[in-house]
Amino acid sequence: MLEPLVGVGPLRFGMNPGQVASALGGAVAHVSQGLGSGMGWGNYTKWGVTGIYGADSGLVAVVIDAMDGPLVSLRGIELIARVPSEVCSDIQELARREETSVQVNWSGDPEVVAWGISMGAAQEQGLSSEGYLQRQDAVITSALLVSGELAEDPYASEPVVYWRDISDERPNPGAWLVKAAQDRPCWNWTPLRGIGPLRFGMNPQQVVSALDEKPTARLGRYPFGQPWEGPGEWILYHDRFDQAGVTAHYACGPGLPPTLGAVTVDGLTGPQVEFEGIRLIGMPVQAVDTLLMQHLEESGLGIAFGCGGDPGPTGLNMYVRATRAGDTTVSGARFCQAEWEDHG
Repeated sequence: MLEPLVGVGPLRFGMNPGQVASALGGAVAHVSQGLGSGMGWGNYTKWGVTGIYGADSGLVAVVIDAMDGPLVSLRGIELIARVPSEVCSDIQELARREETSVQVNWSGDPEVVAWGISMGAAQEQGLSSEGYLQRQDAVITSALLVSGELAEDPYASEPVVYWRDISDERPNPGAWLVKAAQDRPCWNWTPLRGIGPLRFGMNPQQVVSALDEKPTARLGRYPFGQPWEGPGEWILYHDRFDQAGVTAHYACGPGLPPTLGAVTVDGLTGPQVEFEGIRLIGMPVQAVDTLLMQHLEESGLGIAFGCGGDPGPTGLNMYVRATRAGDTTVSGARFCQAEWEDHG
């Protein structure tokens, strides 16, 4: 049970990491950062929850995992592992009855300050007929539950940013528009060399020229050297092109100019790309995974996986990705040069 702004299940906001571990039956945070040394977080994998702690090591937020977390209810509403739109509807109805406002958070999901709730969603996983873990098309709900001090804007609060910084994420207004197949241009892919009008090794100006579009957003950072040096030259990591529906990722480093190393094609709006007759973009993810696996097994190419578990053909540095489209997912893909190491 969720007690808004007070706690959830056996956990109470203000508990220290030792008390949280005890409340969870001696649970161990197998993945953690800064735990017990002030601000930090710990993922208690056996329970499917993550505890986020403030500067005094007191519990200020609890993350409930969509797949592995406990079922959490609020006034008869089940919040976890459900269809997002159905949970949103239930939250809206309860808020109307209690005369409480509901806002939309960065991921397009409902957030209620009065209850300390910020909903989220994750792709559902299941077992294939052969018994191995397989991505499903559906997404199911997760939740970030916070204390009163964080409730006004949970993802902007320092403790939550320490756990997950969403400043580089593309905000969603709560609508997932999928471009129709007939409205997508078709791009050719030359493995390890380029895709569509883009060639690996291009500089950012050449990418802009090839797409005939200015970047909608740019991500980079200032690297730090020795303390006496101060911040170095700004390094460009990627450019997002919303009109084309692609993101250009650059290989770069101190003293090295950025060059195109990978291209992510967005599943919602990106161009269509085929591999051995398999349409890779804007399709049901499970269907693409199944067709890809069958082809790779039959051809003997072998299966490789990206850092997020995204499948692709061995040696071609291409990975089929999943993009959320409301209550479901559609397929996108990342195409990389040979030297590119996939991250995020």
